[in-house]
Amino acid sequence: MLFRQLFDAETSTYTYLLADETTREAALIDPVLEQVERDSKLLEELGLKLVLVLETHVHADHVTGAGMLRERTGATVAASPRGAPCVNRKVAHGDVLRLGRLEVKVLETPGHTDDSLSYLCEGRLFTGDTLLIRATGRTDFQNGDAGQLYDSITGRLFTLPDDTVVYPGHDYAGHALSTIGEEKRHNPRLAGRTREDFVTFMKSRQLPPPKKLDVAVPANRACGVIAPQPQA
Repeated sequence: MLFRQLFDAETSTYTYLLADETTREAALIDPVLEQVERDSKLLEELGLKLVLVLETHVHADHVTGAGMLRERTGATVAASPRGAPCVNRKVAHGDVLRLGRLEVKVLETPGHTDDSLSYLCEGRLFTGDTLLIRATGRTDFQNGDAGQLYDSITGRLFTLPDDTVVYPGHDYAGHALSTIGEEKRHNPRLAGRTREDFVTFMKSRQLPPPKKLDVAVPANRACGVIAPQPQA
């Protein structure tokens, strides 16, 4: 498998490129609108054909590049049926997306948002905002639910092999990756914590809303099309 981890510094967002080295079919996970030119150039340089864009959820902190990439390449955009209505393919837990000879397995991991998905491919786990490195996504908007997030992480992600590599949707502390085993042992929100502990902690957090919330959520429900602002 050909693999790249890409970063948007403004929003601390990771985008992931996966490709089958034989067929040259590629997928992008959580592309950022402002980075479409970068990602398109990389695909061209590597001789890849973008066939899938995978969204982990409707993002509140950046606008997706999914719609623009679909328009340019004809790629299929996939996400949860509880998420953006504009996607081509609505996927559920246990579904398998094929990328040449690669298989990308869909895991439903709600809690950060009700439409959150993770994707598993050849020992690499792409967790979106569900499980971050030594942290988790927040649960205070977009139908978030702290108890549901705890259940998704401990009952679904933490049942994967300990050497499964965790690639999060964001990082704010300079970490690129982790493993399931590391997070089980060292994630301070989860290691040695009960479900009640976790819910109490998440409810006690007083966080400002994401800066792009009002623009990003409606735009991402339209696959990255930003509605024109009314004139004053």
